[in-house]
Amino acid sequence: MDTSTTSAPTPETEGAVETRGIEPVPDHERRGRVRELFPTWVAANISVLLLTMGASLVINNGLNFWQVLIVAAIASAVSFGMVGLLSVSGKWGGAPGAMLSRAAFGVRGNYFPGAILWVARFGWETINAVTGAYAILTVLNLVFGIKPNNVLIVVTLLGFVACTFLVSGLGRKALNLCNKYSTYLFSAISVVVLVHLIVKMPWSDILSKSPGSATLMIAGIGTIAAGGISWVPTGPDFARYLPHSASGKKIVGTTISGAALVLIPMVIMGGVMAVGNPSLANQNTDPMSFLGQVLPREIAIPYLITALIGMMLINSLSMYSAGFTAQTMGVKLPRAMAVSINAAISLVGGLFMMLVAKDFIGQFIAFLTLLAVSFSAWIGVYGIDMARRRKLAVRYDAESLMNTGRTSRYWYVGGFCWQAMTAWSVALVAGLCFTKVQWFTGPLAGTWIGENGLGWAATIAIAALVFAVLPAPRENVPAAADASRAEARRTAEVG
Repeated sequence: MDTSTTSAPTPETEGAVETRGIEPVPDHERRGRVRELFPTWVAANISVLLLTMGASLVINNGLNFWQVLIVAAIASAVSFGMVGLLSVSGKWGGAPGAMLSRAAFGVRGNYFPGAILWVARFGWETINAVTGAYAILTVLNLVFGIKPNNVLIVVTLLGFVACTFLVSGLGRKALNLCNKYSTYLFSAISVVVLVHLIVKMPWSDILSKSPGSATLMIAGIGTIAAGGISWVPTGPDFARYLPHSASGKKIVGTTISGAALVLIPMVIMGGVMAVGNPSLANQNTDPMSFLGQVLPREIAIPYLITALIGMMLINSLSMYSAGFTAQTMGVKLPRAMAVSINAAISLVGGLFMMLVAKDFIGQFIAFLTLLAVSFSAWIGVYGIDMARRRKLAVRYDAESLMNTGRTSRYWYVGGFCWQAMTAWSVALVAGLCFTKVQWFTGPLAGTWIGENGLGWAATIAIAALVFAVLPAPRENVPAAADASRAEARRTAEVG
């Protein structure tokens, strides 16, 4: 029985709410600009958790100032370099990453990595929601002297999730506008914080600190990079409105520079703060309250409010992409409503973390480690698939992406691309074997790769290598139709 579910494209409106879902954006609607990606990736990194992670590099990993700087620079370049590279597929196909992934894994095979990416997205949004709620609680305490309690925790978490749901539901235009002005606001307040740290911090102690080991430095790169890696599958979502003529090099450069503008200074600031307040790296239950201890009240309050806006945008960006993933997984709801599933789950998960669980930072680091491995298996396969399509006249067929039946170009064998599924499965298992977190230790965690926290890098390499050496998949399209479509696309697609 043919299970084709081809849908008619929904035109993008000029109104405030984006109506387009997973269907590819037609060429005449590709009016985006590469520069719009810059504030997107700035906003994606406005998280106070980067301060805590920077402090952890100093306190737990024993790194000095210069090592923290190197770790932050390498981590941002590597992780968001991958985000930028895979974002190029968004302008090729005009569709979200979860949708374009059908071309690599098959219309049925894509459900498996898609399910894991969706579940990982739940966890990421829960972490962000909890962090945002703690920021609200800290501001209430600093401004009004209101101490947290269970009722207030529920109210603040609900308010934060509701705001992110609203912004993500509005869609691309609302996100671009919010990202633009949050970039200006955060840059201004960050300069104030940097000036305070330059004046008040004990720089002789900071600069004279002995260097840490190379092993812990490499492990630190993996920890910081994990956050960026989590954005790789969603990169195409924000590039799908770019015209075919948009420069791939500019997409990569804009993505890296936008992320680095925030990520590097925040990680360094966290490391510098840790010298004066070593407890910064051990805020196990509340990752926000330390700012009231490290910064003067008149700086801490506006900085927290700015960071709160940033974390709301991070969650909105994540939920925006999660709506596409839900639709790709078969949820029969408009994109704005599909986002509600993730909002509800992040609310329930957030309540558990704030009211029941106690070790927030420990759970966060464990989650980041597993997140990086689960996303990395997908990245390796998707990257090789992109490399192969770069030489094709027809890189992605919009009609076949929407068609989940046997007539789809991406049906392969029974709806599965067995080569991609094999590479993804092998890499995912191998990556978990190299992984060690609080409650799980893989059998290869004691190896050099495991000890250096390079399980994510090994996972990408294994997935890419296995997929590359297996026979190249053959798409399900007659030669005549393929030639006709190739000729049509050859004149429209550049770069």
